[in-house]
Amino acid sequence: MLNDYKSFAEYIALNYLSAVKIVEVGIGNEFSVFEELKRLLINVEIIAVDIKENYPFKDDITKSKSNIYEGSDLIYSIRPNPELYTYLMNIASKVQTDLIIRPFSLDYPPEKGKLINYKKAVFFLFKN
Repeated sequence: MLNDYKSFAEYIALNYLSAVKIVEVGIGNEFSVFEELKRLLINVEIIAVDIKENYPFKDDITKSKSNIYEGSDLIYSIRPNPELYTYLMNIASKVQTDLIIRPFSLDYPPEKGKLINYKKAVFFLFKN
């Protein structure tokens, strides 16, 4: 479990109160933010996407042809490999939605994006 998951989810909930759809990319085995957002934003469709077969929404963002991101108000990813940053930014730009990347603490920062420090959470916000 992430030690900052509540702060991270709280930031999203406060800043995307009117969201209709939020998509987490690369959920893996870390469900803390996803579950906290479901608890905080009960009227928002929150979708988890992963490359693995055992998730309801499977997608490989490096070759994505999926329309799952269409109509989303936010796409976020927690600790993605830095090689995936460009793909995440491209998808967010294509569907014209905001993107939040919560990196590993030692990852290099993306070229663009605004660094946000919110309580215990540190992440990058890309506005579209």
